[in-house]
Amino acid sequence: MAVQVLMPALSPTMEEGTLAKWLIKEGDTVKSGQILAEIETDKATMEFEAVDEGVIGKLLIAEGTAGVKVNTPIALLLEDGESADAAVAAPAPAAAAAAPVASAPAPAAVVATPAAAAPKAEGARVFASPLARRIAAEKGLDLSAVKGSGPHGRIVKADVEGTVAAPKVAAAAAPVTAPAAAPAPVAAAAAPTGPSTETVLKMYADRAFTEVPLDGMRRTIAARLTEAKQTIPHFYLRREVQLDTLMAFREQLNKSLEGRGVKLSVNDFIIKACALALQAVPAANAVWAGDRMLRLKPSDVAVAVAIDGGLFTPVLRDADKKSLSALSAEMKDLATRAKTKKLAPHEYQGGSFAISNLGMMGIENFDAVINPPHGSILAVGAGIKKPVVNKAGEVVVATMMSMTLSVDHRVIDGALGAEFLKAIIDNLENPMTMLA
Repeated sequence: MAVQVLMPALSPTMEEGTLAKWLIKEGDTVKSGQILAEIETDKATMEFEAVDEGVIGKLLIAEGTAGVKVNTPIALLLEDGESADAAVAAPAPAAAAAAPVASAPAPAAVVATPAAAAPKAEGARVFASPLARRIAAEKGLDLSAVKGSGPHGRIVKADVEGTVAAPKVAAAAAPVTAPAAAPAPVAAAAAPTGPSTETVLKMYADRAFTEVPLDGMRRTIAARLTEAKQTIPHFYLRREVQLDTLMAFREQLNKSLEGRGVKLSVNDFIIKACALALQAVPAANAVWAGDRMLRLKPSDVAVAVAIDGGLFTPVLRDADKKSLSALSAEMKDLATRAKTKKLAPHEYQGGSFAISNLGMMGIENFDAVINPPHGSILAVGAGIKKPVVNKAGEVVVATMMSMTLSVDHRVIDGALGAEFLKAIIDNLENPMTMLA
């Protein structure tokens, strides 16, 4: 019986993708682990590997097709002796066989390249190919008791064919369906808001315009921002930081680093200051998880990077433990690869907090939208010379930078947010302490 190869979910938020390129053709014999296609998500172009062996009977989706929904059949894989004509003529059994995949966690249908950090079994979660699941169901096998020999421990056809059936534990499969609900808020947020397309087109029917179709990234940004503003109770804390001491210290450090080809930016200091503040105020190092909060122990700081048509928020993991020069080099690498969409999912997912710096573009102050499930995001403005009153009561000229902390009130209350923002500013106004 033919097995449907489904459009994989290559990240937790992926709902559709573009089938950029087939690397096999109809009639080819493929093995487990062989790369079948290149798929463009909203964030990157990734390789998709086979989880079963067989013959490609039919390619159901043409190269270059955009907007292919996750779990949509994209190809048919034939078993020994099966013909492509018979498989195409009777698709219903194949669809039924693939049904368990739809209720399983999305990544279970795919093994991505090593750079994409393919998921592994965690707790009671079981990763198996569609064919292996069907054979196991027919034999009454409990897949949680089967050791997988496929890529990254995935259970494939050969693992279940010779296995003797054991008593099945009904509860074992229950946890598998739970993660499938995770993308639901994004899907709900993607629902149309405001005037319909038809209404807007009528409004501008007598004016010249060019229609710009939404790519996957723009659709995802629209959905997530709508979700964030509709579901997250934002509030905002604003302060200014005096940068003169930091600027002098930065100049001194950069002179000492000239021979190493390192040049520290103000943003590098901001990343370090925020990472240390998350350790100093651990209650602020948290995310919203639906019916609970998760307080993180490491300081994983996301930083917004503008790219053509959208943005990425690559994550610098354990940023509090890294030197300024290491953070600078890592940030440059992540930003460069973000602009060419070469980041793997694990490089732009996670963290509890983000930084959005528009100061380098001359913006003096702004409010940033929280990137769920983060608990907060820091909007950084430009350093501006202005008159200030110093501690001696004298009016002097100082370089001041506006900072606005957008906070999820479900995660961080006002006093806690104020303590967190103060810790960030203390670090920036006393930069030498960040080297201790």
